[in-house]
Amino acid sequence: MRWGILGPGRIARAFLTGLAGSATQAAVAVGSRDAARARAVADGFGVPRAYGSYEELLADPDIDAVYNPLPNHLHVPWTIRAAEAGKHVLCEKPIALNAADARRLLDVRSRTGMQIQEAFMVRAHPQWVTARALVREGRIGDLRSMLGHFSYFNDDPSNIRNIPAFGGGGLMDIGCYLINTGRFIFDREPSRVMGLMDRDPVLAVDRMTSLLLDFGGGHLAGTCSTQLVPFQRMHIFGTRGRLELEIPFNAPPDRASRLLVDQGAGIDTIELSICDQYTIQGDLFSQAVLEGRSVPSPLEDAVANMACIDAVFRSAESGRWESPT
Repeated sequence: MRWGILGPGRIARAFLTGLAGSATQAAVAVGSRDAARARAVADGFGVPRAYGSYEELLADPDIDAVYNPLPNHLHVPWTIRAAEAGKHVLCEKPIALNAADARRLLDVRSRTGMQIQEAFMVRAHPQWVTARALVREGRIGDLRSMLGHFSYFNDDPSNIRNIPAFGGGGLMDIGCYLINTGRFIFDREPSRVMGLMDRDPVLAVDRMTSLLLDFGGGHLAGTCSTQLVPFQRMHIFGTRGRLELEIPFNAPPDRASRLLVDQGAGIDTIELSICDQYTIQGDLFSQAVLEGRSVPSPLEDAVANMACIDAVFRSAESGRWESPT
């Protein structure tokens, strides 16, 4: 699989690092509105071509798939343009600004025949795959609760994550991980959602959001923030035990991750092999495309995740439970 990368940003570089560890895929071009930045990143990762515009990259006939890590408000427009140019697309989360916007991509997929997937790389990491398997086999009894936290500190007004028009704020940037992994582990959609937000009085984005998802017989409760001490953790509780993911979202690619299993008689540690979740995500996507199969996380899943995010926003305004639609 030959990849073209839209943009030279931090997430693009993380994906390029992942590609460098793969035997089945490679980056062939980097595109940016700044040709010098595109060339610098391309040279740094040994990528042969650099383009001074996204349009030039999409016109390259040697590119099979495009990775879209652009700011949130550019996800849908450039995913559409990439698919219409005959490229499969792996688009960073959140795939759109709302569920209605995400649904536009369903028609694009049907019309172009191109595969489109939202890039929640955590779903490819062995710690999450293992956690889901343990829950399904009943290792912790009946699943009842998930409790998660994800935060960092960034109050820079020029940062895209702090600009409302660009889809900024804590829920869109990192709260989406809490929702996505909750749906992944419960393996169903929540019936109703509650949200509480604290907005920055100057930046106008949510700097802290707490959410509660009702899965019927089980709950996900979580808090995300862009103005708290950096920290992340996820706990999964059952009737006979619990699981704990120490670094659930930004799992380091240079050391083993640990999954803790507590069944009331001491804690067992499952140490996962060192891996890069971006490499695995890209390999799984590429294999599915090359073999003519559906991608690991179908586009419908991205629409459902956006519907939950929309419901959290509505609940924060209404003060009531809201149903994802």
